[in-house]
Amino acid sequence: MSKVLVINPILYTAETNQIPRVESIKDTMIYAVCRGFLRAGHEVTLLAAQDYRPVCEERYDFPVLWFRTVCRKLFMPRCFPYMPDVRRYLKTHKEYDMIVTSEVFATWSYTAARVAPGKTVIWHELAAYNQMLHKIPAKFWYQLVARFLMRRARVVPRSEEAGAFIRQFMPRVEKEPIDHGVDLEKFPLPGSKMRDDRFVVVSQLIPRKRISHTLEAFQGFVKAGHEGYCLDVIGAGEEETSLRQLAKKLGLEGKVTFHGKLSHDRLLPIVAASRALLVSTEKDNNMVSIVESIALGTPVVTTSVPYNAAYIRREELGIVEDGWSAQTLERIVEENDRYAANCLAYRNSLSNVACAERFLALAK
Repeated sequence: MSKVLVINPILYTAETNQIPRVESIKDTMIYAVCRGFLRAGHEVTLLAAQDYRPVCEERYDFPVLWFRTVCRKLFMPRCFPYMPDVRRYLKTHKEYDMIVTSEVFATWSYTAARVAPGKTVIWHELAAYNQMLHKIPAKFWYQLVARFLMRRARVVPRSEEAGAFIRQFMPRVEKEPIDHGVDLEKFPLPGSKMRDDRFVVVSQLIPRKRISHTLEAFQGFVKAGHEGYCLDVIGAGEEETSLRQLAKKLGLEGKVTFHGKLSHDRLLPIVAASRALLVSTEKDNNMVSIVESIALGTPVVTTSVPYNAAYIRREELGIVEDGWSAQTLERIVEENDRYAANCLAYRNSLSNVACAERFLALAK
């Protein structure tokens, strides 16, 4: 049995410095990864920023430590938090066999790489310089801090793109990426039930997600003779009102349902019953919604932007096409059984237990 410390201060995405408060963190990607270590038979502790602590008291399956952030105007908690007590904690708690941290461009990863370089594995997602302050801090960090002061730590990319990027600066980068794991106990197999004539979007309703493009493509699909199909839009954001108006303008009233933000318990059955998850994003990294869709056996129609697109294309888990259209939706419907079967065959490789075991194999 190994003891693993996971340092992931940012538990969910905040588009502004006003971090939204949530009732639970149990639906987050990193919580599922930690459960993977636990289910693989190891002890795990999660260290997160106090700013992401839920408003409700929760009982967790493993210890969760909440650390305060400081100098918040300079080290913004939504993207680059600084928790000075991490150094003291690592120096006084040497019982961990492995320390898994998120991102090379991160104060906590720097601390772990300096205090315990032999135990530190940095799980890296970014495949480009962070845009903050015209990329100047990120360029300084990768070119100097990472290259010279963090070089003894091992790096595991989350995608092929992330691996190609970080190899420019760090010498110990693993060849095989490890994607986000999902808790398959919460993702039941669909069985023999037929899928409904519907598509689903799971996304923040913000400009870069390009939900308007999805609505326009869906309208073209409906007008091409598929009047019986519906579209479920799950998520909230600043564009919700304008998207509702667009759906009405496109004549999609009664065919598009805006559900708002849903818990996993309510969200998963909708995704599992759909023909495909639709993704039109113009800026994203690895998307957890894509991984979860595949785990449910639901194919994905996406642009080439998400890093998941590489294995969707390779394993034929859906269709990767920039500017996809109504014709793309017709293709995903025509070959839905084949794509769904490929998703189910790929499902086990995305489990949180498989993710944990791949990390632990690095220590052998």
